[in-house]
Amino acid sequence: MKKLIKIICFILITTSCYSQNKPNILFIAIDDLRPELGCYGSNIAITPNLDKLATEGLLFNNAYCQQAICGPSRASVLTGIRPETSGVYHNYIKFRDANPNVVTLPQQFKNNGYETVYCGKIFHHGDLDDELSWSRQPAIDSMLLKNIKRPGGFVLEENNKDRKEQRAKMIAKYGEVAKYGLAMGTAYENADVADNEYLDGYNTELAIATMKEMATNNKPFFLGLGFNKPHLNWTSPKKYWDLYNPNTIKLALEKQGPKGGAEMGLHASFELRTRSGIPKKGELNNNLAVTLKHAYLACVSYVDAQIGKIITQLEKEGLRDNTIIIIWSDHGYHLGDMGIWGKATNYEVATRVPMLFWAPNMPKKSSGKKTNALVELVDIYPTLCSYANIPVPNYVEGYSFKPIVNKPTKKWKTAAFSQFPTPALREWGAYPLRPAMKETFFGPLIKNVEARIIHQQKDKWNRNVFENTLMGYAMRTKDYRFIVWKDKHKPKNEPIFIELYNHKLDPSETVNIASKNPKLVKKLMLQFTKGWQGNKPKLK
Repeated sequence: MKKLIKIICFILITTSCYSQNKPNILFIAIDDLRPELGCYGSNIAITPNLDKLATEGLLFNNAYCQQAICGPSRASVLTGIRPETSGVYHNYIKFRDANPNVVTLPQQFKNNGYETVYCGKIFHHGDLDDELSWSRQPAIDSMLLKNIKRPGGFVLEENNKDRKEQRAKMIAKYGEVAKYGLAMGTAYENADVADNEYLDGYNTELAIATMKEMATNNKPFFLGLGFNKPHLNWTSPKKYWDLYNPNTIKLALEKQGPKGGAEMGLHASFELRTRSGIPKKGELNNNLAVTLKHAYLACVSYVDAQIGKIITQLEKEGLRDNTIIIIWSDHGYHLGDMGIWGKATNYEVATRVPMLFWAPNMPKKSSGKKTNALVELVDIYPTLCSYANIPVPNYVEGYSFKPIVNKPTKKWKTAAFSQFPTPALREWGAYPLRPAMKETFFGPLIKNVEARIIHQQKDKWNRNVFENTLMGYAMRTKDYRFIVWKDKHKPKNEPIFIELYNHKLDPSETVNIASKNPKLVKKLMLQFTKGWQGNKPKLK
């Protein structure tokens, strides 16, 4: 009996030591955030908490998503599989339906002794409550005890009323298709309320309460905190709106698509145009554009403040010295750049994302540094596993960037890859345009876009291909963005169209130089054909 007691005590002691040695993970996802942050060089964004973390950790200057839309991007991050492999190309494919046996990032941590939980938006809507990924529920009871209820989208009654009435009209006129985003209410709101009266503030308090509970356990934790802003609708407390003087807000300089660029590569800002008060066609006037960018910036500052709160609490709980912090956005966002508003393109402004990383044991020489290494969001999965000494599933298609954290100047990948199916002829969730959608008030916009594509592509135009199977594959190298448009059902066929942008001379991607540089196109095509496997980092 004494021997049995000794064995049990030994197991408990070693298990406790094992748990303490394993780092906690604070996994922060932000929706629709382009690198519009002070630490990324923005001369207007007020983001003191993210800027502070950048002085302590490592900032990635050249991080890229695998598809610039929420569902596919998050699926690739959390499964470690690229859209081309997973088959998750749009927001209405559930990653678990497409890949039933995949082990997600939080699931892998759960399977290796971690408590895993999320607050807010980590997976895309529809995938959020993946039961295999999470070991517990957040501390909702603690919020109810404080009489803090989960808020809806708008605070102001007039905006809730407007949205309800708009939805009723759209459904009456267009039927079921209206439920796919045709009645979203106003684009922005800034009520004079506490942070927790909007969803991101509520979720931050919920995450803090949940972290306090987990801090009392012996198990290490994986805490996902997902911010919905700055996704539309741009709603935030008034105090963040008041941080900005609209007279100092500058609009995008390049308000036209790339000269000679793919006409199918840009959309008609459908997602924004569904909002009340937004013109259904034509350009936005400057006053409205400034207001919308103001609203976006206010949301960025709102999220920044919430990140400050969770990190402060991490320190108060004595957990900071054993917690890895990673902050990433699922994709970038056009704020009038190239004449459009929204994500969902293959260009730099939509595919480049902010990413910050801090680890307790990272080299001091790396703290506060920036790296220009090309990395991809699909690399997050193996990186976190590497730091936690957890095995990486062999199907994961990224590479741990731990060597870059140890040496920010290290030579790394020769290219990063993204993709997006025909943005001009897709709904904002990357889904092919439903027939009924063409009968809505977007009909004239779609006809105009189609006409431009047909004029450019001439005999290459094929409705079925362009609407359903045409895929734009983007390769970003150190100096170039190379976009190859192909029928994904016929990968061996010649490309339908090619775009090439020189980032040394044209960082805003204003002129497609492919036709004037056939030798360079041939060289880049060879590199492109090697795929992500042929552009992997040299690990030794």
